[in-house]
Amino acid sequence: MKNIILFDDKDKWTELLPIVYTRPIADIRIGIMTIKEKWQHYFPDAAFSYSTADYLSVKYPATIADDNIFIAGNYCPDNELAEAVSGMAESEALYIGTELVAFRGTAEDFQSKKFAKATTIDASPTAIRQLYDIFLLNSDELQKDYRRLTHGKKSQPLSDTCTVVGPRTSADGTPTIFIEEGATTEAATFNTTEGPIYIGKDAIIMEGACIRAPFAACRHAQVNMGAKIYGATTLGPYCKVGGELNNVVMIGYSNKAHDGFLGNAVIGEWCNIGAGTNASNLKNDYTEIKLWNYKAHRFVRTGLQFCGLIMGDHSKAGINCMFNTATVIGVGVNIHGAGFPRNFVASFSEGSVAGYTDVSVAKFFDIAKRMMARRGITLSDNDKEIFESIYQIADNYK
Repeated sequence: MKNIILFDDKDKWTELLPIVYTRPIADIRIGIMTIKEKWQHYFPDAAFSYSTADYLSVKYPATIADDNIFIAGNYCPDNELAEAVSGMAESEALYIGTELVAFRGTAEDFQSKKFAKATTIDASPTAIRQLYDIFLLNSDELQKDYRRLTHGKKSQPLSDTCTVVGPRTSADGTPTIFIEEGATTEAATFNTTEGPIYIGKDAIIMEGACIRAPFAACRHAQVNMGAKIYGATTLGPYCKVGGELNNVVMIGYSNKAHDGFLGNAVIGEWCNIGAGTNASNLKNDYTEIKLWNYKAHRFVRTGLQFCGLIMGDHSKAGINCMFNTATVIGVGVNIHGAGFPRNFVASFSEGSVAGYTDVSVAKFFDIAKRMMARRGITLSDNDKEIFESIYQIADNYK
């Protein structure tokens, strides 16, 4: 059995804060699945673990064997890359350009970069290097994941109360809408002109919802009545949405259940966005967007014209909040009140344009426990230890 370790390059991990404060890069959801789940599709019999930031290892420990395959956690597999990884010889390293993508051998040789052979492959799989790559590359990954998850399977029937605009099958004869067991879709409109639509196990699409592909609602996700959703949008497990969304990735267990706009955005887990909250994704003067970068400790140019809200885990926005274009919110933040908050709010902060105060770890734990209990999930001791570590790190950015 292969022993696969998904490793995080420290610089790339830092570029992806605050989303990776609470997870290895390979636990980011892009498309329908997380990066780890994509690799598990290619290596279903392998044992998987992580090599990531030290403080995350209490929850995501590395399992070391005599013979390991180390894979860069920011790379999404495709057929070509998976085949190259599978065919590596002992002590061989695999590169794409100048980036180390994989290595087979001992942990000692990996850490010391003692590679007996270095192979460069001419491939271009999806790689996440910046926060905005998560929504920019979501369309391609969603369509790849759709093919992986639905191949050889039969969809549940679509309710006769729904309307389909566009083809019901693709050029190769596969359905453009796939509904997993237990999902319900009633009186909704689906537009498949630009790709597929995936409705996961026990997901709910309520009446009046209008959804344009590519789109994915993972298990137990819910789209409320009258929602307007543009592709490429992914709702992770147990997410609940309403209002208007455009090219949004919600990793899981987060809510934007009411009216309000969210576009070109990445939302972590256990977030809540209050009724009437809107987040700009385009500057009034149409100029290039700058985004807070944790590694540089400043706002940096992105080359983008569209970028919305980036929100770390366990952060909240009250009703009728407003966010400027390309706002980055850390972990455990509570935003409320009128006016636009600044474009970067550090983790464990609470307040509004009038000012911010620190959120104590004890208070944060109380809030997190109550929210997670609504989904029958307990805040574990490992989670607490991770958040205590983040609390110390976050002081560097206040």
